[in-house]
Amino acid sequence: MSFIEAIILGIVQGLAEFLPVSSSGHLALFKKLFGLSDVGLTFDLMLHFGTLVAVFIVYWKDIWELIKEGVMIIVDAFHNIVCFFKKDKRAYRKIISTPYRRFVMLIIVSTIPTGIIGLLFKKIFNMDNPSLLVVGLSLLITACLLYIVDELPDKRKKEDKVSYKDAVIVGVSQGIATLPGLSRSGTTITIERLLGFDRKFAVKYSFIMSIPAILGANILDIKDLFDPENAITGSELMCYIAGTVVAGVVGFICIKAMLVLIKNKKFRYFSYYCAIVGCVAIIANFVI
Repeated sequence: MSFIEAIILGIVQGLAEFLPVSSSGHLALFKKLFGLSDVGLTFDLMLHFGTLVAVFIVYWKDIWELIKEGVMIIVDAFHNIVCFFKKDKRAYRKIISTPYRRFVMLIIVSTIPTGIIGLLFKKIFNMDNPSLLVVGLSLLITACLLYIVDELPDKRKKEDKVSYKDAVIVGVSQGIATLPGLSRSGTTITIERLLGFDRKFAVKYSFIMSIPAILGANILDIKDLFDPENAITGSELMCYIAGTVVAGVVGFICIKAMLVLIKNKKFRYFSYYCAIVGCVAIIANFVI
């Protein structure tokens, strides 16, 4: 892989990870286009790390509060266990006592079905080098979802109103969106809007919810980095780092853009785009 190709793939990852057009689908298409089917797992992990950093930068205040409240949930839970054994019910502390604590629990509840479905899909589909037919069909589904989301009425459900049932449904949708070509952000935001989520909160929830999912997937794949087939040279490392930095910078810009796009109901244009690219991928599957 050349330096230019690494930059292009970094741009593709940064754009497609947060714009509702499927990063996995586009990376698969561009790898086929450049003849880079031999590009290993390491590069994909680094690209995802770059976009993950972008999420942390944009939502660092929310993430910091979630971390603090998550720690306090554990502390208060342990305190209540001690009180239980001491039989001192008056000293019990309310665990879910703030909006951010509720946010933490919602993220945890969403992550569980995502992990289960993601592991199942990994066994069924070739995630590293998916079939263009699967990518194309998934992009067509993404196109339908994006067309729907702009037509949904405005509602104001935020973390204080979102139920744990809602969190499970969104988590299932994120798990299904691990299918190559199915946009994770497009799928989850559409489902959230169908459940009545506030537009801005839907984007925030979708992106913050992606953090444990991406981290978990990367942790599971770390063992594969020690496979000799995934070994990289010094020159490749420089290309990988460049792609990662570009993915992070472009991803940061796209997160900001998403907040404007969903507010102004511009997802329909991405729907048209995904439909065209999906058809191209299906045709390419039988031609290439």
